[in-house]
Amino acid sequence: MPHAATAAEADAAAPGGEPVGPLERGLAVLRALAAHPGPRMRPGDLVRATGLARSTVDRIVTTLTHLGYLRIEDDRDVLLAPRLMELGNAYLTCCGLPDALEPLAVELADELDESVSLAVPDGAGVRFISQSTRRRTMALAFQIGDLLPAERCAPGALFASGWSPEQQADWRTRLHDDPRDTGFPAVPPRSAPPAPDEVESAFRQRVADARDAGWAADDQLIEPGLVAVAVPVHAPDGSTVCALSVVSHTSRHSARSLAEHALPRLREYGARMEAALASPAPVATPPAPGGPDTSRAAKAELGPEFLQSLTRGLSVLTALGSAPGGLTLSGAAEATGLARATARRALLSLQQLGYAAPAGEGRRFTLLPTVLELGYARLSRLSFAEIAQPHLARLVEQVHDSASVAVLADDDIMYVARVHTVRIMSVNITVGTRFPAYATSMGRVLLAGLPERAAAERLARASVRPLTPFTRVAAADLVEAVAQARRDGHALVDQELEEGLRSIAVPVHDRTGRVVAAVNVSTHASRGTLDDVRQAVLPALTAAAAAIEEDLAVVTERVRLAIP
Repeated sequence: MPHAATAAEADAAAPGGEPVGPLERGLAVLRALAAHPGPRMRPGDLVRATGLARSTVDRIVTTLTHLGYLRIEDDRDVLLAPRLMELGNAYLTCCGLPDALEPLAVELADELDESVSLAVPDGAGVRFISQSTRRRTMALAFQIGDLLPAERCAPGALFASGWSPEQQADWRTRLHDDPRDTGFPAVPPRSAPPAPDEVESAFRQRVADARDAGWAADDQLIEPGLVAVAVPVHAPDGSTVCALSVVSHTSRHSARSLAEHALPRLREYGARMEAALASPAPVATPPAPGGPDTSRAAKAELGPEFLQSLTRGLSVLTALGSAPGGLTLSGAAEATGLARATARRALLSLQQLGYAAPAGEGRRFTLLPTVLELGYARLSRLSFAEIAQPHLARLVEQVHDSASVAVLADDDIMYVARVHTVRIMSVNITVGTRFPAYATSMGRVLLAGLPERAAAERLARASVRPLTPFTRVAAADLVEAVAQARRDGHALVDQELEEGLRSIAVPVHDRTGRVVAAVNVSTHASRGTLDDVRQAVLPALTAAAAAIEEDLAVVTERVRLAIP
């Protein structure tokens, strides 16, 4: 997709003569990583993808890694980090559509027993902002943030009916420049694309049909087997702000039968969504005033390798998502703790680069859906184990013993992520391994996260037996061990599962505060006393759990994540 400014243009000035180079170059690196087919790139790859100097790429990577938006593996591979989803979450809050409409979309999906999507126009494409999917063998694989070509999906025909001449020209240019749709990673590229004139003619007819009928269909335009029907959702001023789609598979419906099945409900729910948008919006709570500009401390710590202006620009971007409707210049400055002139430069930069726009009479700035191109869809696909794994690896580097994450599975714990240490004598456990919860540190932490009565019931029904001479088996002892873990915030089990094996664990909470997993470090009992373990391991273990929780909170703010 074309952007509002190239790197050369950004080096010149934003509207009003404001420089935007550092912010533009940082966003270019994020776009390159998000668009790359693989999960990681080396600095040299980023140099080739962005056209930036190696020294510039290194400074950008250092800055974004410090912010938690990137991470480095094997001392040179650069990867997107889950915290980067803060940027996309800011857009989704700022636009207000998911909060207002997603409950109705979920209700419709349950009623029709089909997948339901909300999508918005983004240039000459269509970008998803909500997905309510059904669990089936043939399941919808699109994620929030995925971008589709307008001519290959049902919402595109609805949005194109309102395109300006400039938007039509941009679409034709894109169609001729990329006939195989390689610029849309979410869709299979066309192996033998039709001539652009043929595609344009067919799309114009679909747009006319959609305008006349008030709805549009996708009959396997994205890929064989996928069918969809969409209706527009209008704002109070009559503009089409998003499209509501029902998506199915040809094993269940043809395009025609899907329309017969879903269209009445689609129209009903579309009208309910329009009513929701027309209702007076709740008064947004003003964002709390920002503290001191933290980029100053980072600049003092990292020196010239830290790009202060990039950090400030991204802080303004996330601040625009403080509430639906965006912020004024004064609001952005107050929310970030930046000087008004600094906030203004960042806002104008984001506007020129196509990530923000003035709204209403121009006093407020809102984010645009293009923000979601910054890795949101890719990071939305991360599993819980993939979120935890880098933090386990860092923990193992610190404590030099193996670390794991487990969840409750009936009366057992089940390992879902693990990083081994390199020792002559180490603990041999793999992902998928199950152990009795009552005899493990992670089990006791997980039981401690349940209501007391639920934990007691699990212990009462468990098949408790002595696994070693040290295993606690008395019911009162086990109840007290779980209660101790609840009071202490951690559990330390000494040779109760296996002689010679010692383990310490802490809980992992979701964004609501519920215990959903546990993380532990296991070691040999000969390596010090119990107090040695607490002093040497517990601080790093607690920090690792907190880091997993931070990533989990960002990822699940808008995305449903299945935790095994």
